[in-house]
Amino acid sequence: MATENKSKPNNPNKTDKKRKQYLPHNRPVKKGKYALCPGVQGFFITCDGGREHQASNEAINVIDSFYEDLVNGTETTSEQAELSKKPLNKVIKFTYSDSSSSDDDDNDDHHEDESNVRPKEEENKHAIATGTDVNNENLIKEESGHQKEDGISSEKQAHENKEKTDDQEVIAIESAAAKKQRTENDASKCRDLSNKLEKKSVDRLIEDELAELGDRSKRRFSSLDSGCNGVVFVQMRKRDGDPCPKDIVQHMMTSLASTRKHVSRFLLRVLPIEITCYASDEEIRRAIKPVIEQFFPIETQNPLKFAVLYDARANTGVDRTKIIDAVAKSVPSAHKVDLSNPDVSIVVQIVKTICLIGIVEKYKELAKYNVRELTSSK
Repeated sequence: MATENKSKPNNPNKTDKKRKQYLPHNRPVKKGKYALCPGVQGFFITCDGGREHQASNEAINVIDSFYEDLVNGTETTSEQAELSKKPLNKVIKFTYSDSSSSDDDDNDDHHEDESNVRPKEEENKHAIATGTDVNNENLIKEESGHQKEDGISSEKQAHENKEKTDDQEVIAIESAAAKKQRTENDASKCRDLSNKLEKKSVDRLIEDELAELGDRSKRRFSSLDSGCNGVVFVQMRKRDGDPCPKDIVQHMMTSLASTRKHVSRFLLRVLPIEITCYASDEEIRRAIKPVIEQFFPIETQNPLKFAVLYDARANTGVDRTKIIDAVAKSVPSAHKVDLSNPDVSIVVQIVKTICLIGIVEKYKELAKYNVRELTSSK
């Protein structure tokens, strides 16, 4: 009975299959499919711990929206509003203004003729009543002449009124024809658009869009795994004519500071990164040269005051003073160091073995580029 109660040994073949299925067998474990590496540029973003995935998706949407605003030039809406308030010196002329003015002039002439004729008629009637010698034939001729003139003037006025109505009818016909032409053009455009959509089925459009989203090389913004808790990096593939990360983040922070509109739930600090390299003073001196040449010219009449903002994560083997000295000595001597009130700040963020370098303006005035503090109600 004791032997029956004993548990049977497990089959070794099954355990081997499980191990082969789940263990890597001398292969390195990949912590992130797309890891942060030297030679990229983008945005260094901090977020709440454990919310890296949500923060990366949210950061891509927010950065893309501000990128579109900057490229399309929607920040000039305030200037356009000011221009719209100014009065425009326009003369509004209606289609029937000329005809009406001519009719008024003709009516004025007709009234003047009547005013000249009426005194003569009154004089003749007064002479007949008083018995004075007046030639009846002349009176009859004059009265018949006046009647003819009155008939001619009435015919002239009727003819002018008829011309006016004819002009109005012509204008109405022309406007109706133009409206009909516009409707026909709109209908033809709608038919062309419907034909194009019919040629490409809905399934085909969805497949094309999914293929474009699936290819990371075609995306302008994509997330990279930083390997640190609470840190997200969004890579930017800069194309011809695109603004640099500094311009995008500067536009974002100034817009948020003026509007105080909540745009994110998980994002904390957003910093632009121009270059990335390995975290050593020699590599930093070599990689920072193009950034210094772009933002700190050697010969300038307006020298800048700058400061170095250093921070390190998951790396205790790097000497802070060596990194700061390597960055500060790379700046030309015309520009001076000012830690209290700098014009430009050089951001140095070390994440594990990677060093990220960027340029920011008005760092303290814009709440150290913290999105949550900029949009919070004071």
